[in-house]
Amino acid sequence: MNAPFTLRPYQQEAVDATLSHFRQSDESAVIVLPTGAGKSLVIAELARLARRRILVLTHVKELVEQNHAKYESYGLTGGIFSAGLKRKERRHQVTFASVQSVAANLDQFRNEYSLVIIDECHRVSGEETSQYQQIIELLRQQNDSLKVLGLTATPYRLATGWIYRYHYRGFVRGSGEGQVTPFQHCIYELPLSYMINRGYLTPPELVNAAVAQYDFSALAQDRFGEYAEKDVNQLLSKHKRVTRAIIEQVIELADERKGVMIFAATVAHAREITGYLPEHQTALVTGATDLKDRDLLVQHFKQRQLKYLVNVSVLTTGFDAPHVDLIAILRPTQSVSLYQQMVGRGLRLDEGKQDCLVMDYAGNHINLHHPEVGQPKPNPDSEPVQVFCPGCGFANIFWGKTDSNGQVVEHYGRRCQGLLEPAEGDGARARQCDYRFRFKECPHCGGENDIAARNCGLCHKAIIDPDDQLRDALKLKDARVIRCAGISLGVEGGRLRITYHGEDGEELKESFDFSKPAQRRVFNRLFGRRFAHGQAPRTFGKAEEVLEVQALLPAPDFVIARKQKHYWQVQERVFDYQGQYRKANEA
Repeated sequence: MNAPFTLRPYQQEAVDATLSHFRQSDESAVIVLPTGAGKSLVIAELARLARRRILVLTHVKELVEQNHAKYESYGLTGGIFSAGLKRKERRHQVTFASVQSVAANLDQFRNEYSLVIIDECHRVSGEETSQYQQIIELLRQQNDSLKVLGLTATPYRLATGWIYRYHYRGFVRGSGEGQVTPFQHCIYELPLSYMINRGYLTPPELVNAAVAQYDFSALAQDRFGEYAEKDVNQLLSKHKRVTRAIIEQVIELADERKGVMIFAATVAHAREITGYLPEHQTALVTGATDLKDRDLLVQHFKQRQLKYLVNVSVLTTGFDAPHVDLIAILRPTQSVSLYQQMVGRGLRLDEGKQDCLVMDYAGNHINLHHPEVGQPKPNPDSEPVQVFCPGCGFANIFWGKTDSNGQVVEHYGRRCQGLLEPAEGDGARARQCDYRFRFKECPHCGGENDIAARNCGLCHKAIIDPDDQLRDALKLKDARVIRCAGISLGVEGGRLRITYHGEDGEELKESFDFSKPAQRRVFNRLFGRRFAHGQAPRTFGKAEEVLEVQALLPAPDFVIARKQKHYWQVQERVFDYQGQYRKANEA
């Protein structure tokens, strides 16, 4: 049967990439398409082309229904297995199901499936006990060559980073040091800017004209970048005037807008917001809203009988109201995925719609177009920066900081993410470049390891834990440990003197005689290799050369010295420290 739709070029490319990948490999794969790109059409086309049984999973009934409807628009018949939709059908070649319903009825899914498609696959964790992994494991028992395909707009989880390992453009995601990803390959990706620039999505107008903003910066975050509801409510209860002022501005801005979605921080916050909005034009939806009531309220909003829709964490996926042209974000988040999902509710095309106004009143400071770092921000001042690998030349994207000229002055990358092709005739998989910007040196073989490594990847011997190193030194009466806040240099007769400055004014000193090859090698191994945050390692031949570029010389986080007769001798310098002890000038 011919497809009733003509796929957009990128949708056809995504389908072709899937067919090509699974003809060559059984390894799991991800397709990355922005919200509004038509993932359900890609799923429908793949299901139409399939000759064997397929299971399409997602986490909300709205998406189950949406993906099923798109497939049946081909004139084909598929089944639905979803308690929320009161249907449990398994006899069809293609079954659209909610993950919760399948996980609760695993004994009913012992048929042989050839492909599992997971929509909104950023929700899949690598944990074996998760519902998704339990389903995949069961189906693999029936078919050891089971194919697993995920689709998402945001391929990362805040707590764990990227959900895949290898990208088809030739790079590796994440640190790779013991990291478990639920998917192996990203086989197709389309940036949000592509969709907007080619008229497939409505341009977002991110306006920073807020009359007032909340300041959530003092609140503690969990590992997912979220805040405790009790803490948020306590803060918001002290800023009722701020909330009122914000909603007054939203009402004013909404005067010439068709549909307004407001994302609240908590249920109590949402109720307060609703109280400031026109009663007969407003609906409130929370996780506690009865499902029938929720469906009715959403339907009235889509039919434009209501203008304002206030919600708390329930309408970020599987919700499609193209007329929405004002998004007001009143909740804090560090999750790029969640932020993109919220803004994405207003980017679908609609007749007469010119743009979508996005007002962020929570100070999230997330770049909608360049979020592709996949890790939590190290600090609020960080931005995505490009860092070239001295080893293979790959242009990495890490969190970092730049100066007024746009030059990278600091970055937080550990290992190059470039993917090196195997040698010609070698059947092995392409491997990740082994260049490390930050590293822990093995005392046994000199091998460079990730800064969190416990055992050397080369000789496999245990590496001394910096916390143990510091703890042991602090117990000794003849040892001295300083939190290094910076270094200063001097040259005298070919010797380079380094003074390590502690945060409380204390100092430790050592020197390297550059006329002696052994001392020169030690200096270059410690400092030259880490020069310019590992971006431009250098081998220095003379002490004067170091003096000329001392601003780019790395400073250790801690320095450990032992007492000799008349002086302190530096024994250890701890670089790129991550552990329980506070570093210099940290609050």
